[in-house]
Amino acid sequence: MKNTRMILLSAALTLFAGGVGAQQKVEVPSLEGEYWWGGAVALATSMPYAEAKTYNLETQMNNGLTGPFLLSSKGRYVWSEKPFAYSASREGLTLQSKYDNLSVQEGGKTLRDAFRAASRKYFQPDGQIPEEVFFQKPQYNTWIELMYNQNQADILTYARNILANGLPAGVLMIDDNWQRQYGNFDFRKEAFPDAKAMMDELHAMGFKVMLWISPFVSPDSPEFRELRDKGYLVKDKSGQPAIIKWWNGYSASYDMTNPEAAKHLEGLLRENQRTYGTDGFKFDAGDANFYNAQRQQYYDPSALSVDHTTAWTEFALRFPFHEMRANWKTGGRAVVQRLGDKRCSWGALNSLIPQMIMTGLMGYPYTCPDMIGGGQIASFVGVDLSKIDQTLIVRSAQVHALMPMMQFSVAPWRILTAENLEAVKAAARLHEVFAPYILECAREASQTGEPIVRHMEYEFPGEGFATCTDQYMLGSKYLVAPMLGKGTQRTVKLPKGRWQDDTGRKYRGGSTITLDVPMDRLPYFERLD
Repeated sequence: MKNTRMILLSAALTLFAGGVGAQQKVEVPSLEGEYWWGGAVALATSMPYAEAKTYNLETQMNNGLTGPFLLSSKGRYVWSEKPFAYSASREGLTLQSKYDNLSVQEGGKTLRDAFRAASRKYFQPDGQIPEEVFFQKPQYNTWIELMYNQNQADILTYARNILANGLPAGVLMIDDNWQRQYGNFDFRKEAFPDAKAMMDELHAMGFKVMLWISPFVSPDSPEFRELRDKGYLVKDKSGQPAIIKWWNGYSASYDMTNPEAAKHLEGLLRENQRTYGTDGFKFDAGDANFYNAQRQQYYDPSALSVDHTTAWTEFALRFPFHEMRANWKTGGRAVVQRLGDKRCSWGALNSLIPQMIMTGLMGYPYTCPDMIGGGQIASFVGVDLSKIDQTLIVRSAQVHALMPMMQFSVAPWRILTAENLEAVKAAARLHEVFAPYILECAREASQTGEPIVRHMEYEFPGEGFATCTDQYMLGSKYLVAPMLGKGTQRTVKLPKGRWQDDTGRKYRGGSTITLDVPMDRLPYFERLD
């Protein structure tokens, strides 16, 4: 493996034809013992990279967060103001850009050094945190229970059952199909005969209420015609509104690079808030892969696909109660981020820690790890609920418990035995107990940019944790090691120092221990020195 700094800093540069215009290609040989992370959160289970096929940050987003940022365990990093493509092998990285002259920057000697140097230079924290209730209480999303049958009666039943089953009120998100059509922000009267009364009752129960929205507009609707005439929609090359294929069909889209379009949309959402008392919105979509400057035209003629993603987030930040899934280059802001929807499977559960770590390393510390049990509807529709793996649901809740945020969707009281439901409720109570510490970490992140969920290598460089993906640090004080499989026993590698586990037992670090993890236990360790 090449490891001299001279060879590294004179990495091979070539220009070749590909895509639109000439591209720069940069080979970055790895240093001895160097590991790389970054680019796309969806690839986090492949990090640190050993082998990775070419990933184009301009055209791929994979249901979540991406950024023009790669960083290494040796304190080096790559940042670009524009999207680029990259691949990885055991020998190093290959970078390709048609926009910027890519180079490796020196941030120090460790993963933490690389992150902090890039954060200070490119995504410095703004000193703000999201609304505190996001960290203090669970979130509840009506998607899995109601899917496209969002309606007043069942939403109220869901909320009442949350409280009746001993779970605390928190943030309630009403998901897709509450509105008349896409681009309209009034409740469907046939499903919501008195939406204001519903909102009032939910607030009286102690919930903050958010509504699902997207930038899409149903074709040939009154809203579509108005927005078309005002020039507020993304256009195709002929100058007509572009019709975009997305997961719910074919729609037009707000052009969020147009300040007047954004002002118009904000006015509609503010009117919804005044009319119904809505606290905020779940801003879905915004994915860069829905936009393509080669086939479309925008109010801002310099805009790329990813700039729509950024504009969607910048718009969402006007509303203190918001949630994002897709993001690009808005690190350091008070963004409520959620991981992309996942299947109800052990494999998906094992992706949560790597992906949560990666969101923090991309500059998004205020993140929720999808929905408990998974947010992909196919895992629950047409499924015999008696065959759902209850152990998986419990362990999923435990992973969420010591994360910055936790979110329910499938009703645990509907699919779990009384004993397993109690374990899930215990996880929710544990999250509330840790809320003051999590808030402390959030406030620290708003000043320093430090992740809340931290890679073991980030906190303990050089102790052999670079490839560790099943345990993490919550801030600098707690090591968390959830059970991520069917069994009731796991190993934990403790860093050097003194530690005390959740049962009060003390350990001398620098060794690997084996723990019994019954269904009602989430192992964590407090750092004593």
